[in-house]
Amino acid sequence: GWLFWRLMACGRRSGDSKRQVILFILCVCVCQSGAETLRYSLAEEMEKDSFVANIAKDLGISPSQLAARKARVVSEGNEQLFRLNQNTGVLTAKESLDREEICPQSDTCTLFFKIFFENPLQLIRGEVEVRDVNDNSPVFPEKEMVLEIPETTSLGSRFPLESARDKDMGSNGLQNYSLGSNSHFSLALGTGKGGAKYAELVLERQLDREEQRQLNLLLTATDGGSPPRSGTAQVRIVVLDANDNIPVFGREVYEVRLAENSPPKQLVVRVAAADPDEGSNGKVRYAFTQTSERSRQLFELNSATGEIRVAGNLDFEEAENHEMVVRATDGGGLSAHCKVQVEVLDVNDNAPEVALTSLTASIPEDAPPRTVVALFSVRDRDSGENGRTECAIDGDLPFSLTPTFDNYYELRTNAALDRERTAEYNITITAMDWGTTRLSSRESIFVQISDVNDNPPEFTQEIYTMSITENNSAMLRIGSVNATDADAGKNARVNYALVRQEGKEQPDVSVNSENGDVYILRPLDYEEVRAFEVVVRATDGGSPPLSAQAVLRVVVRDENDNAPVVLHPPLDSSAAAGELVPRWARAGYLVAKVVAVDADAGQNAWLSYELAKATEPGLFRVGLHSGEVRTARAVAERDAPRQRLVVLVRDRGQPPRSATATLGIALVDGFSDAHLRVSEEAPAAEPDGPLTLYLIVCLACVSALFLATAVAAVVVKVRRARRSEAETLPTFPKAATESNAGSLPRSYVYDVCFAAGTVNSEFRFLRPLFPCLPAGLPPGPGEQRSSVCSQDAANLGEEGD
Repeated sequence: GWLFWRLMACGRRSGDSKRQVILFILCVCVCQSGAETLRYSLAEEMEKDSFVANIAKDLGISPSQLAARKARVVSEGNEQLFRLNQNTGVLTAKESLDREEICPQSDTCTLFFKIFFENPLQLIRGEVEVRDVNDNSPVFPEKEMVLEIPETTSLGSRFPLESARDKDMGSNGLQNYSLGSNSHFSLALGTGKGGAKYAELVLERQLDREEQRQLNLLLTATDGGSPPRSGTAQVRIVVLDANDNIPVFGREVYEVRLAENSPPKQLVVRVAAADPDEGSNGKVRYAFTQTSERSRQLFELNSATGEIRVAGNLDFEEAENHEMVVRATDGGGLSAHCKVQVEVLDVNDNAPEVALTSLTASIPEDAPPRTVVALFSVRDRDSGENGRTECAIDGDLPFSLTPTFDNYYELRTNAALDRERTAEYNITITAMDWGTTRLSSRESIFVQISDVNDNPPEFTQEIYTMSITENNSAMLRIGSVNATDADAGKNARVNYALVRQEGKEQPDVSVNSENGDVYILRPLDYEEVRAFEVVVRATDGGSPPLSAQAVLRVVVRDENDNAPVVLHPPLDSSAAAGELVPRWARAGYLVAKVVAVDADAGQNAWLSYELAKATEPGLFRVGLHSGEVRTARAVAERDAPRQRLVVLVRDRGQPPRSATATLGIALVDGFSDAHLRVSEEAPAAEPDGPLTLYLIVCLACVSALFLATAVAAVVVKVRRARRSEAETLPTFPKAATESNAGSLPRSYVYDVCFAAGTVNSEFRFLRPLFPCLPAGLPPGPGEQRSSVCSQDAANLGEEGD
């Protein structure tokens, strides 16, 4: 193509049309010559990058034109065996070529390639013949060949030998065999159909075992290479003694029955063959022949004694019968055969096998009885009774087995299930055969019970009691209620809420719906509300939901937020119009009683009294817990007639709170005068209401009872005095003296007078009343006869009225 364009260019430059025609004809001739195949040859085993040909020179083009036209070599096949140098035009082999590897089965080895040109496009075919090199020696399959030839073999007998193999071809291949010098055999060569040469031994001289028992010959195979290569093998000729008798077995067939659990080395049978020959020809050897490989593994044969023993584990389920052929061979190579038939007897050595076919991994707890949970089959590879099986469930479980067909069983529920009692079952199924020694196997089936909302929430307590101190802050957590649900998942998710009660105000507490925490919504006052109760409902998340209720009782603890309140004396009373104390009052004389209350509770309401301030600090004292004001000593003449006391009332709270009460006390010589003075100074009091009325009625009853008792006592004493001669002074009745409790001495009596138009009581103190002495008796110590005894006694009833 390149030459064609060059010639055409030259023709155009010359401008001669005749010359162009000539050049065209020449170009066609050149192109025809270029279409021929390039043929080369290369010896095998050449080194890498060995020279094959100069493509540029053979094509008559320069190397630069190769590069300009982008020439490249392409080998046929996947592997590129050649490389083209565009700078030099030299074709080389990329790797060392091995003819035996490239063309293992061909006499000639030709590799094809193509030279590809671009600009203009051109393709040139090429061939490279890989020439064989004698690089392989003949090799025999075995290094030693053994031939056993009886000494009676006739002359001229031929014995084929193993042929050697040579990977080289042609003249480099196997050409000849040669045999080492010996006096008995010669070597005969032959050629097979494929042209392969083979060798045979030819007996030239009669063998004599007594002269020579064996012969060792050297067989040499030679190829036709230069230099030639050769391979050798030893040929060992074993001369066999003449043998005219064959062994004879006592029986043609030996039948044996053997249990499958027979231990190794147990004797199965002993075969025996007799040979009347002498020496080695009469010595018999035993061997298995025409026997399966499995039987050879299960049984072993003693080649000398003919004993067959157990060598492996017999299995009736694998094979019920084993047949073996025993060959007995004498020393002369003659042999005989017998059969050994072993019948394997079944033994119960296979436990039943449980195969699970289907399983429902989870069933709801409200599944009805007879619900199918699983399907399984039982198989025992033994036979007869040993292969008969039965199944049972271990333990007392709410499941049962139902046989179906063909050794299949259904596992069903036979009672109601309760997930809260048992959430999952590990069911163990025992399969047992009916053999003499019963074998069994177990299969565990794991079944989960899915939850159904069949349990309402349960509070940990029926009544929750929580306490909080009054005056608390709002939204204060005081505790929590807790309910548990035996179900699972959303069925066990509990929400809390207060139960609204009709007709009642909204409670002062709230409950967290998620965790049951209880909060107080507003400050509480113990004095207003000491305790209250609400109902809490716990509802689960099931469908439909279930619920339970509990009582929440909130107890308000007292705080010392109230000071004591003095009830007596009243705060609005005048200190001047207070208590009256006679001048002759002794120590311990009851003056008055301070009464106070505290709205708090507990120790916050425990009150104590103490004298905070007094006109005469040492004259009076106050009971710590009773609040009674008494004289601490006898009243003296020097004491001021008017006394003012301040009593401090304090509770036991933390911190304590207190109040004060002021008492006015007048020291008087006589109650009548003091009463008149007090009456003149103090205006008439207004009615004090029902309390004063109740006090007056009670006082009147007590006075009447006192007077009646006094009169009765006097009468009794007088009568006793008249009857007895004793000169004892009559004493004042004890009941009368004890009834004069309060701030009045025993030697004074009083009456109750009611003013017209009022219900207020007024105390009118009378003069001292001394017991009257009988006439003629002198007064006792500290006594004086009163001139008014009779008058007082006469007026006693009137005053009592």
